[in-house]
Amino acid sequence: VFGYLVYQKWYVAGKEKEASEAMFSAEEFFRNDSLNLAINGKGEAVGFQDIIDGYGVSPSANLAHFYLGFSQLRTGKYEEAIETLKGYDGDDEITGSLALGGMGDAYMELNNADEAIDYYKKAANEDANNFTSPIFLMKLGQALEAKGDYKGAMDAYKKIKDDYPATTEGQQVDKYIARAEAHQ
Repeated sequence: VFGYLVYQKWYVAGKEKEASEAMFSAEEFFRNDSLNLAINGKGEAVGFQDIIDGYGVSPSANLAHFYLGFSQLRTGKYEEAIETLKGYDGDDEITGSLALGGMGDAYMELNNADEAIDYYKKAANEDANNFTSPIFLMKLGQALEAKGDYKGAMDAYKKIKDDYPATTEGQQVDKYIARAEAHQ
């Protein structure tokens, strides 16, 4: 017990301070859409990959998985994005569902609609909220339509209409419901 406490208080806390300072530059690169710099760093400014490799035990390294995964997704490295996002342990209702949805997006880009559908379902139901749930229900419906499952798509769209009517997706969902009904 004493060893664990020492490990947490001094080693992990020290690594977290260093990792947090290192994250600043990588996050700035990410915000400015300099994704290759965000991934790999430049000069003394380390990238998300270096933060994960060097500070793996820290909460900042966990967050670096999130940023790195989305950087990879946006640069077309879909398989790498999936693996990186799987390494993220989301502990809040927004980023956890965003990571799952990001994996769904990567699978869609890889033409694997079945896996995408699974991840969109998880993302929509992960800590259901008015921000991410309707977004991923909409993507779920569109993925189901792409597979020809118009009943499943209509169910996803109706869930948006019933549970999230005040959201942007809720205000636009009627045309998607009508399209799915027309194809049935």
